[in-house]
Amino acid sequence: MSRLRRAEDMMGTMIAIDLADPLPEATLAALADDFFSWMREVDRRFSTYKPDSEVCRLHRGELPPAQWSDHLREVLDACARLWRDTDGYFDVYATGPLDPSGYVKGWAAEVASARLVAGGSTNHFINAGGDVRVRGCPAPGERWHIPIRHPWQHDGAYLVVAGNDLAIATSGTYERGFHVVNPRTGEPAQALRSVTVVGPDLAVADAYATAGVAMSMAGLPWLAALPGYEVAVVTEDGQGFRSPGLPEVPASIFTAPAG
Repeated sequence: MSRLRRAEDMMGTMIAIDLADPLPEATLAALADDFFSWMREVDRRFSTYKPDSEVCRLHRGELPPAQWSDHLREVLDACARLWRDTDGYFDVYATGPLDPSGYVKGWAAEVASARLVAGGSTNHFINAGGDVRVRGCPAPGERWHIPIRHPWQHDGAYLVVAGNDLAIATSGTYERGFHVVNPRTGEPAQALRSVTVVGPDLAVADAYATAGVAMSMAGLPWLAALPGYEVAVVTEDGQGFRSPGLPEVPASIFTAPAG
């Protein structure tokens, strides 16, 4: 029996997996192979850079609805629901062409986690470019610890989330600049430097984090009231907010504002 860790560069980021199950080495390797095969398939279908992806073909008018894959249909249906749930702030057309990237990476990792469970892995850690899905434990009786990148220090964390069955998604401006567009104004959102959403589903958490950045300061009450999800927010001027149920290790430099 052995543990397996593996990482590959894809989707324009690093995708990593940690399988902590007491399974034979060959079984763990097969699970990891299936995981990365699935993530590569998602990249082929949903890339906004690969000319032959379904997303690019749909944008060029070359893919009628009758030819949509089940996965494409599922993602577009989910994005439409999230557009309604976020009052239009999660918008896959915010920058013009169809771009479901704010949902797809989290969705791919969430589906991958379910596939791992079905294959016998109930203790694993998936990191899809900073969006994390954990199940079970790294060792008996322990919790997974997930550091959230510090908004200004590239090699540090400003808080650590801990748990055994969690999804953690972060959207912000500290790495790619002001890339999240407010769909109501058409302008890049600039008020929130980091929005982390923690809850049961990584695809939804990923979309909520993107919507929160797009809403800017006006979105703080909406983020704080998300049913079933906890949040941590850092503003561009260095203020911080955390919802009281955030499952964190006491290591944060920020505290929730009084009142």
